[in-house]
Amino acid sequence: MTHRWELLRALGAVADSPAAARAVAGPLGLAPVSDAEHTEAFVMNCPPYASVYFGPDGALGGEGADRAAGFWRALAITPPAEPDHLTALLALYASLGEAAADTGRPATAHALTRSRLSLFREQLWPWLPAYLDAVTDLDLPVLATWAGLTRHAVAVELAAQPAWPALPLALRAAPAETWTGPRLDGMAEVLTTPVRSGIILTRHRLAAGAGEAGVGHRIGERRYTLRAMLGQDPHATLAWAAAEAARWRDRHARRAAGDEVAGWWAARAARTGACLRGLLTV
Repeated sequence: MTHRWELLRALGAVADSPAAARAVAGPLGLAPVSDAEHTEAFVMNCPPYASVYFGPDGALGGEGADRAAGFWRALAITPPAEPDHLTALLALYASLGEAAADTGRPATAHALTRSRLSLFREQLWPWLPAYLDAVTDLDLPVLATWAGLTRHAVAVELAAQPAWPALPLALRAAPAETWTGPRLDGMAEVLTTPVRSGIILTRHRLAAGAGEAGVGHRIGERRYTLRAMLGQDPHATLAWAAAEAARWRDRHARRAAGDEVAGWWAARAARTGACLRGLLTV
């Protein structure tokens, strides 16, 4: 049992900093992570914050971070500076598990376990599987191995969860999945907001997409890069984006058996693909 919580805490620490990642590399059986690899993954492409992936704006902070901070406060804990960071969330999850195991009071253990299960359901599972897929896309072997270890560990936690009464709040409250009407306005904002589009477009994938679409890759913030791609060749960029949506739909769908959350993401990605294909015919 102790090993279980130590494992989850160590997996979360990898996303914290290069030094923290190297400190736990040996116990996790990982090769050391270089500063450049850590920055490429966790700063440039896949920032490990829940708000980026299920927040309504697809950006750091805002409603997604506020929701995470509220969870900490409900436990009578002052939220850390980054309450929705993966390192903080997995450490809290592990601490709740340890506290429930250590207390001699059944009522307290029950309350702590309920809080831990709620944390997993509301703050971790809604975004973590897709996030780990995005990390795997980066072609960084050490961190792809980390993503695989983390995916397995959280799948074990999911298997121990009781049936969920409803989708997580962040998904129930998600904004409309896509734009309306056959137009390009606002497309960059939708496609770079995972909870709206069902896909995660990283800088790495946009660079690859520019090559596949045969357009120039302008380095900058993701929405700027995507608008530049659309400005150069709308048809080729739409075709690439539709294929990307299909790729994400399929990977979500592979997890969807028995997982309503994965099914929700698959439906979002499918809708995005349909809208993009519709624009190709206009």
